[in-house]
Amino acid sequence: MKCVNVIIIGAGSRGQTYAEYAALAPDEMRIVGVAEPREYHRNFLRTKHQIPSENCVLSWEQLASRPKFADAVIIATQDELHVDPVLAFAERGYAILLEKPMATTIAGCRKIYDAIHRYHNLFAVCHVLRYTAYTQAIKNIIEAGTIGDVVAAQHMEPVGYWHQAHSFVRGNWRNTAESSPMLLQKSCHDIDWLRYIVGQPFKAVSSFGELTHFCAKNRPSGASERCLDCPAHIERECPYSALKIYFGFLNEGRLDWPLDVVVPTPTAQSLESALRTGPYGRCVYACDNNVMDHQSVNIAFENGAHATFLASAFTPKGRRTSVIAGTRGMLSGNFETLEHYDFLTQRKTKIDIPPSSQVMDGHGGGDGSLIKNFIHAVRENNPALLKSGLEESYESYIAVFAAEEARIKNKVVTLNKEFYEH
Repeated sequence: MKCVNVIIIGAGSRGQTYAEYAALAPDEMRIVGVAEPREYHRNFLRTKHQIPSENCVLSWEQLASRPKFADAVIIATQDELHVDPVLAFAERGYAILLEKPMATTIAGCRKIYDAIHRYHNLFAVCHVLRYTAYTQAIKNIIEAGTIGDVVAAQHMEPVGYWHQAHSFVRGNWRNTAESSPMLLQKSCHDIDWLRYIVGQPFKAVSSFGELTHFCAKNRPSGASERCLDCPAHIERECPYSALKIYFGFLNEGRLDWPLDVVVPTPTAQSLESALRTGPYGRCVYACDNNVMDHQSVNIAFENGAHATFLASAFTPKGRRTSVIAGTRGMLSGNFETLEHYDFLTQRKTKIDIPPSSQVMDGHGGGDGSLIKNFIHAVRENNPALLKSGLEESYESYIAVFAAEEARIKNKVVTLNKEFYEH
C-alpha cells in the first residue's frame, strides 16, 4: 500500500506532533512540504523530515497556489487562521486533517462545512479524545447495552494551575480578540466527547464562567511586571511564578512542551533571556488576558439525556474525569482507569483499559490513533476509519458557540435551525 505524502501547515507544537508519525512510520507517511513563518520551526521540520527546500515556505498560500503535489494536508495554524487554508486546499482536492478548533466563528465553521461538502474531501478534525482506548472502551460498553440507556453524563477537565498560566494567561490563547474563548480552544473536544459518548444530537445548552483570579485586583502589593524582577518574598510565595514553572521543568530535564514553546532550545541562559523579554515571563496579574479561568456547561440532548461539563484552572494538571449514568448501571473513570457498577448485581467491576499501542502516546494514545487512522483513511480512501468527521464535528462547534452565547447573555440557548443559521 502506498505511502501518504503530507503537507504541514503550521509547524508549532501540534504540527510537529502529527508530523512525528512520519518519522515513526515512514512506510505509511512522508512529509513533503511545510509552511511556517518562524524560521526555526520551519527548518526543524525541513531537517528532520528531509523536505525539499523548495517546499519549505513561509505561508500556506505559496503551497496552495501550486498544482496538487501531495495526498493530504495537516492544518495546525493558530485558531483564527484555519478557514482560508481549508478552503484553498479543499478546492485543490487534498484530504484534510484540521487541528481544533474548526474555526473561531460560526460563519467560519459554516464556510468549512460548505467547502468540504462542495469538494467531497476526506476530512477530520483533531478531536483526539474520541480516539483513546478509554473512550472506545466506554463506547463499546454503552453500545453493548451493559449500562442500559444513557441518561446523564458528568465530565471535568482539570486544566491545571500552571497550564492555565502558560497558555491562557501569558500565552497564545489568553485573549479572545487574538485567538478564541477558552471553551472553544481548550474544551471544544470535551463538548464533542460528550456528544460522542451520549450519542445524541444537542438540544439546548446553558453555561456559566468567570475570570476570577488572573486579574489586576489580585496582584500582590509591590509585585513587578515580570517574575524575574519581582521581590523575592513575593515571588517565593506565588505558585504561578514563571521562575518556578519554567526553571522547574528545565531542572527536571523536561525540555519539550511547554518549555520549548517559551524558547526553542532551552538552556538556563536562553530561558532567562526569554522570561526577561518575552510573554512568558510576565506577572500573571499584569497580562492582557480576558478568557475564563473556570467555566461550566449544561447540555440537554434530543432524547432527554443531560450532561454537565466543568473546566477549571484551579487544579493540578491531571486526567479528565467522567461519570456516565445509565438505566442499568454506571461507569466512572479518569481516562486511565474505568469502573462499572451494575444495579442488578450491585457489583463494582474494574474495566481494563489496554495500554496505548500507538507509537505516539500523547493524550492517552489519542494523538497516535488519530493520525494513524487519518493516514490509513487516506491510503484506503475510507472515511469510515475517521471518528471525528465533518458532520458531528460541525454540530459540536455549534454547541460550543451556543454555550458561549448562553454564558454571555445568561440564558438557555436552543440549538434549533435558527441558531445554526444565525
